[in-house]
Order: sequence, then C-alpha cells, then structure tokens
Amino acid sequence: MLNAGMGFARRKGLMEAPDLSKSALMDNAARFTGYSDFGDDWFHKPLDRLLENLHDQARLNAAGEWAAKKQFEKVLHDRLWAEQWFREHPEILGRPLPRPVFIVGPMRSGTTRLHRLLSADHRFSHMRSFETISPVPRPGFVPGKPDPRVRLAERIMRVARFANPRTLTIHPTGPYEPEEELGLLVNSFWGMKHEAQWWVPDYGRWCEREDAVPAYRQMARLLKLVGWSQQVSSLRPWVLKTPQHMMDLPALMKVFPDARLIFTHRDPLSVVGSAASLAWNQTIIYSDHAQPERIGKEWLRKTNLQIARMRQARKMVPGNRIIDVRYDEMDRDWRGTMRRIYEFLDMDIEPSLPAMQHYMDRTAIYKRHPHQYSLEEFGLSAGQVLHELNDYITSFGIPLEDRMDRLAKTGVMA
Repeated sequence: MLNAGMGFARRKGLMEAPDLSKSALMDNAARFTGYSDFGDDWFHKPLDRLLENLHDQARLNAAGEWAAKKQFEKVLHDRLWAEQWFREHPEILGRPLPRPVFIVGPMRSGTTRLHRLLSADHRFSHMRSFETISPVPRPGFVPGKPDPRVRLAERIMRVARFANPRTLTIHPTGPYEPEEELGLLVNSFWGMKHEAQWWVPDYGRWCEREDAVPAYRQMARLLKLVGWSQQVSSLRPWVLKTPQHMMDLPALMKVFPDARLIFTHRDPLSVVGSAASLAWNQTIIYSDHAQPERIGKEWLRKTNLQIARMRQARKMVPGNRIIDVRYDEMDRDWRGTMRRIYEFLDMDIEPSLPAMQHYMDRTAIYKRHPHQYSLEEFGLSAGQVLHELNDYITSFGIPLEDRMDRLAKTGVMA
C-alpha cells in the first residue's frame, strides 16, 4: 500500500523521487546532526559501490527508494554521532575487548539459536536487537535512562512485519532479543546484509575482493561504545555472530587476535534453500522485479564461497581456539552440545542452564510454525547443491536433513 501510494504521488507530481546521490545524503546528514566528522574515510569505497549498484541493478520500487534513503541517512547519522561520543568520552575507546567468542557459520545454520543460548549466560556481553539496528546512542543519551532507540526498533520491526509477515517466522526477534552485530558492519556500508536486502551482485563481488580490516576496526570501536552505553564490565567477553565472518575470518582475527571461534555446520540443502528464501522475502519488499531463480543461483554461489573461505582461513587459527558444532547435534541434544562448548570455553555451564532452558521453552512456539521453503522454488535442485558442496558434507560429517525419496530423485543417496 505504501509503495502504491508513493508511486501514485510521484506520478501526479505530489512527491519527488528521493535523491540517492552520495553528496546529497552526506550533506543532509551533516546538516541534520550539526557535525561533519564521519570518521575513517575508508567507508566511502563501499558506499560508492553500493550506491552505484543500487542505481543500476537493484530496480527499487518507490517505497524501496524511500526506505533506502532512510537507511543510508541513518547510518551516516550514526557515524557522525559516534565520532562525537568518542570526542566527548575518550575513555570509550580505551575499553578492552578480551577473548570474544565468535559463532561462525553459513546463514541459517543454527547460529541464532546458539548465540541466544550463550547470551542467556550473564557472564557474557551481547548485542541486543535495538542496538544492532541503532548501534550509536542519540545525543543526550544517559546510561540507565529510557533509550529512544528501543521505540525506533519497535517501529521498524512493525513496518517490516507488515510489509512481509513471513519475516517473523524466518527470523523471530524483538527489540531486546540478543542479536548479531550486523549493524556494526553496516556502519561501514559493508557486507552481505545489503545483498540479502537488495539485488546488488556487483557490490557483493567487489566486497569479496576487498580487505575487510577497516570495517572490522570500526566494528570494534562501535562494540566498545555499545558496551559503554550498556554500562557492563569491560572484562566480560562478548559473544558475537554474523554469517559475514565466514567471508572475513582473516580480518576478524587481525582485529580480535584472541578470539575463540565456534563453527556451526548444517546440511547445505537446508542452508542454501533457507538463505535464498530469506533474501527473497526481503528483496520483494523493496523491488517489484525480484527473480527467485536468480536469487537462488546467487546464494548457492555465495554459500559455496563462504564455506571455501572459512575452510581456508581456519587453517591459520590454533586448534585450541576452534570448536565445530553441527545443527543436528543441537537438535538432538542441545544440553549435551552446550556442555561440550562450555568445556571448550573452560567455563562451568551449570549456572546458566536454567536461563538456557527458559529460552528453549519460550521459543518452542516457532517450531510449530517453521520457516517453509524449497530449493525448487529458487530454480535449484538437491543434486546441484550436493554436487557443489559434497566435500564440505563429507569433511565435517554433516548428515542430510532432506527426505530420502527426494534424494533418490536426484540420483544421490547418503
């Protein structure tokens, strides 16, 4: 309805198309905030490429263009406000980030469940959903006082669910739910979030060739700001996750050299289909020209690349800093799997088990309304996915979740 209304208003000359040029976006942000320091200039490179491909590839509808303008402006406001907070409170950047725990896995491989179980343990710090939407407190923010970012997150989530109700099934969340640090990378206009929202494949391939260290340095700075705004001890390790880390492990380890890594693995038949469905259900909000087959092909390629990069980069990480966790293990015995993870982290799990059980009980409702998708609706087949990712399945002992009859149709049995 919003798209139709905006389209009508623009055709009648009642509303102008939003100006998505970089100069206009940056000038408006500086004028709105009253500041001019956007921080490290590196962000111009991904911003330039993203805007270029937004214009020539994404084919946004009227509501999509309006939403894109709001998103770009919001990130630029956050960059300006962040630099002001660092100037006013230089102690923020002095906060340590000791021994963070990173959950690293493909999209839809169970990283959210594992992240939220670990976040239930108050010995860890974690991002909340409203903080990944708005990592930077607004001017005048006082720790411990009501935070307007929470209400902004509620409004954004209501709009997203109204635009496509399936988003709640695909990724259940709320303003205070533990959430991945995706917004800290988006602050540099970096990463797969943009590819899952808009059809910008050239931007994605450009990112794949670039060194991600500057984006991860900005992420670390913002993580210190989030910790300061939460007023939590800087000695508590963070538990973090986003599929982007599959692509950028060398940068992650350079910026967080004492990180501990939990790798999650799931049947690629489910990972690829679910990732394509997630991207499809977001892209169709912003464009009337999304093509499911094209999205399926791209996310098969992307998943394959993520896994290849992860397997290559983890060779450089000491073995005592790595643990592998399969999705089926968590499904079958989450307590036993979590005990193994806590042994790896050299921590006692017992104090955290009641909170973890509460999370599992609270989210059981979502299992009654599972995310529905198929490979076929995105122009893919089980045989095609298995052909490309069979070595990954074999190397990590990943059982296939698909029905045997479906596999039989492809001529592939396991």
